[in-house]
Amino acid sequence: MTAIDLNCDLGEAFGAWRMGDDESLLRVVSSASVACGFHAGDPGTMRRTCAAATEHGVVIGAHVGYRDLAGFGRRPMRVPPEELADEIVYQIAALDGFARLAGSRVRYVKPHGALYNTVAVDAEQATALAEAVGRYDPQLVLVGLAGSAGLRIAVEHGLTTVAEAFADRAYQPDGTLASRLTPGAVLHDPAEIVERCLGMVRDGQVRAVDGSVIEFSAQTVCVHGDTPGAVEIARELRDGLSRAGVELRPFVR
Repeated sequence: MTAIDLNCDLGEAFGAWRMGDDESLLRVVSSASVACGFHAGDPGTMRRTCAAATEHGVVIGAHVGYRDLAGFGRRPMRVPPEELADEIVYQIAALDGFARLAGSRVRYVKPHGALYNTVAVDAEQATALAEAVGRYDPQLVLVGLAGSAGLRIAVEHGLTTVAEAFADRAYQPDGTLASRLTPGAVLHDPAEIVERCLGMVRDGQVRAVDGSVIEFSAQTVCVHGDTPGAVEIARELRDGLSRAGVELRPFVR
């Protein structure tokens, strides 16, 4: 039986501002990439999200980003490597504290937004990320874009990596994600998303925005918690994978 992890970016509320239905999503997914306070999230949200994830048996990951609350971490930034590494360690440690209070711990690290896209192609920023994870805990798994140079750099630094595909995002022909400013970059139709994901999981292929076929191997599929209809998408995806004989299973135990 083919198996895949289903992860979701969540824990993105901040103060009085609410984002997504985390409780419902945590009943569906197998891994949770939790915001660590730099692009979204706050201490109370981190604590509650870690507690709920632990209750539902969901693996906790640190969703680290640039220090950009106003831009939700999606604006490109140029942070000096040592400063970036320190900020990533800071974020991992903060979330890990709340995970441990809940009786769990952070098991993986996944960059968010602009940081995610940058480390996929930028060796300097990718090295800073890999060094930060290794300094905090070299046993942590680093999640990144399938086929990216950033994952290769992480492996060179001795880290275990997991390649990720996106259920609700369109791809450029080179395997990078289409800009959110591009029409059709974010997908919303659950049936289309399920069909695309089955192609990713079973065939290792997805069609790019220009119609070309991209080939890659992924061990986890992401649904964004802030995508409208995220809960329905996640449920349909879980059920569609199950009907196709694909087991939902976290990539770390």
